[in-house]
Amino acid sequence: MKLAEIAGKLGGRLEGDGNLEIAGLASLAEATAGDISFLANPRYTSAVAETRASAVLLADAWTGECPCAALYVESPDRAFAEVALMLSPPPVSFASGVHPTAVIAADARLGADVTVGPHVVIQPGAVIGDRTVLVAGCYVGHQAIIGSDCRLYAHVSVRERCVLGSRVIIHDGAVIGSDGFGYTPDKHGVWQKVMQLGIVEIGDDVEIGANVTIDRARFGKTRIGNGVKIDNLVQVAHNVQIGEHSVMASQVGISGSTRIGRHVQLGGQAGLAGHLHVGDGAVVGAQAGVTKDVPGNCFVSGYPAMDHRKATRIHAHLMRLPELKERVRELEAQVAALRSEVGA
Repeated sequence: MKLAEIAGKLGGRLEGDGNLEIAGLASLAEATAGDISFLANPRYTSAVAETRASAVLLADAWTGECPCAALYVESPDRAFAEVALMLSPPPVSFASGVHPTAVIAADARLGADVTVGPHVVIQPGAVIGDRTVLVAGCYVGHQAIIGSDCRLYAHVSVRERCVLGSRVIIHDGAVIGSDGFGYTPDKHGVWQKVMQLGIVEIGDDVEIGANVTIDRARFGKTRIGNGVKIDNLVQVAHNVQIGEHSVMASQVGISGSTRIGRHVQLGGQAGLAGHLHVGDGAVVGAQAGVTKDVPGNCFVSGYPAMDHRKATRIHAHLMRLPELKERVRELEAQVAALRSEVGA
């Protein structure tokens, strides 16, 4: 696309040659002629001056130098995502219809223009909404309900009685509705399984990454609200409730019966203990260990999770411990010398 055409679609302010042909997207460091790049994170500011990109998306408030064409927008990050849609190849399409190797129960109900790929299994009583795509090897359990315009990639399992809303995307290998981790010891100390009788209920416009596991409730529902985005390799335990439009990065672990509010952000590898509440708008930093409730609209990090500013101060002090230890040793030696002099 011509750079001027991109600027027009974004509604941005262009400085530079609008006739430049833009054919790809790349980071500031990796971009070459024909690429467009962007600056969203201030840590990469110095890379702007060295980029070989044909154009760079910059924030309206940017005042630095740019060696190429510059396109000023409100949010470079969001604008870059829009340009990616403009330049990307068309999405992979799947022809509607049922592959001959699929196994579908006689009483399962399929909506209009559903795609059922090779070796998909759909159990009795299941319902699949209009235009939903089940890629090769998917499993849909007894009486499960999947809404319209969903896309389940290879080897996704939706277990019995679980419910998915519309426009849900689930990536390869995810398991929805596996049993929660529930056991109780008998009088001999032998662990006995506690039946997990509930379901998982997922709202509309949810995206779930590869190899995510969302456990069914012990009773009632494990709920994932509308618009939630879950990265790869996340564990959501039984009876967890996640509010609308919350997001979580890879390897987050949420223990049973914890409630996550709306618009919450969980950083990678954050771990949350069970039966907690995280308030609306809260941010939990990467690798934080949450052991108690988190108020809304705050930023916590560290272990145990605490106010981020306090956590960073503590971390800074910990990094100085070797020097402080050496200083204490020197002071102890000085005190010992003074005592020796006084004793003499």
